[in-house]
Amino acid sequence: MGFYITTLAGGFVFAFMVRIMWGKYVDNFGAAGGNFAAAFIVALCWTMNHGCGLIQQSGTAWVDMAWAVAAGMFFSSAVYDKASISKALPTVLFAILGGTLGGFILSNMPMFLQ
Repeated sequence: MGFYITTLAGGFVFAFMVRIMWGKYVDNFGAAGGNFAAAFIVALCWTMNHGCGLIQQSGTAWVDMAWAVAAGMFFSSAVYDKASISKALPTVLFAILGGTLGGFILSNMPMFLQ
């Protein structure tokens, strides 16, 4: 049970930091601020989640934090910004399709190189 709670907390903190901090970096420093936010927020949260052990590795390390921030941003936009979920669904579906296709290609890369 502790694993589920720490995973949920780690995912929440990552999405929360992106929601609160990323836009402020971009507003204040432009594209350089966005790059800094990407490096700082992702590295800090990755270290907290994986380095300190909040999230345990399950074999697909690249998925856990991506799903956390995607779900966090989707629902916070729907609740906080009152964004239309029906307008966002095509984007979400194509992102899932693209991520699945990219994961398939990357996992089968040796097959494509033969």
